[in-house]
Amino acid sequence: MAAIPPLASFPALRLRRLRRTDWLRRLVAEHRLDPADLIQPLFVCEGHRRREPIPSLPGIHRLSVDLLPAVAERCVALGIPAVALFPATPPERKSEAAEEAWNPDNLVCRAIREIKRHVPELGVIGDVALDPYTTHGQDGLVRDGVVLNDETVAALQRQAVTLAAAGCDIVAPSDMMDGRIRAVREALDREGFQETVVLSYAAKYASAFYGPFREAVGSKAALGTADKKTYQMSPANVAEALREVALDVAEAADMVMVKPGLPYLDVVRAVKEAFGLPTLVYHVSGEYAMIRAAGERGWLDADACMMECLLAFKRAGADAILTYAAMEVAGRLRDGRTAGG
Repeated sequence: MAAIPPLASFPALRLRRLRRTDWLRRLVAEHRLDPADLIQPLFVCEGHRRREPIPSLPGIHRLSVDLLPAVAERCVALGIPAVALFPATPPERKSEAAEEAWNPDNLVCRAIREIKRHVPELGVIGDVALDPYTTHGQDGLVRDGVVLNDETVAALQRQAVTLAAAGCDIVAPSDMMDGRIRAVREALDREGFQETVVLSYAAKYASAFYGPFREAVGSKAALGTADKKTYQMSPANVAEALREVALDVAEAADMVMVKPGLPYLDVVRAVKEAFGLPTLVYHVSGEYAMIRAAGERGWLDADACMMECLLAFKRAGADAILTYAAMEVAGRLRDGRTAGG
């Protein structure tokens, strides 16, 4: 941030002048939120014309593949550039080795093809991690209670290539294994997917805010009392986040992500200033659920709080935001209920 020059003093200087009317506040706003800043996560389930409410994510549903084109069309109409897909894999298709992750006819691959068939102009992001497919709920392969790094990376290569072959525009390794960005990039290039973008969840913390997401994809019960602290980052660390991002940048990540969002605005700012890459932030399930739950109880204005939080991400330096409120907020912005100013 630039140094503040010497200021005039009151009463000649009155800072409230520029806050006096709505048009003035909008005119001098330093940051603005636009639908093009937003990415809508979508949960996909088996079935036909199926909408399953997720109790811990008010207003969010698991959707069967046949319902996705209508949602995709709505996103395009609202100006949202991309969706991110997450599968609720049926228990019978999960395994210790997560083979369903590279099944070309798995839920996500079918969802990608269906969206691209009907709405090819919408970007599709595919999560690269094994937790929706493992019986133990970990993001990687496990042996004797230890999450294996190199064996997991080999599995992630297969998963990423499978997603790209289905038509995925962006593959997003969210697993936090060492060396996976280079490995995924090499695998994609080897198979002819040089144009597939790699978005790295580069600074992903071992957060308590992921609970509703794990319920949504069905990994919460499988994980049980275990945690992911041997590969996701400690919430205490910022310098480590910069090291993680630096490694992923060196391994040819096209974009990087900080996850979660609000508790890590300092990390978003540090990453954007240090590297200048497209920097995304994930407004995660627990953050969204808290606002919605408080709104349902009348404790706060949920819509206003949601807007304020998303604007905070932009102010911190985020170029794009994954948020479960993307469609809702884009609609409000389209209707002229602006964020900023």
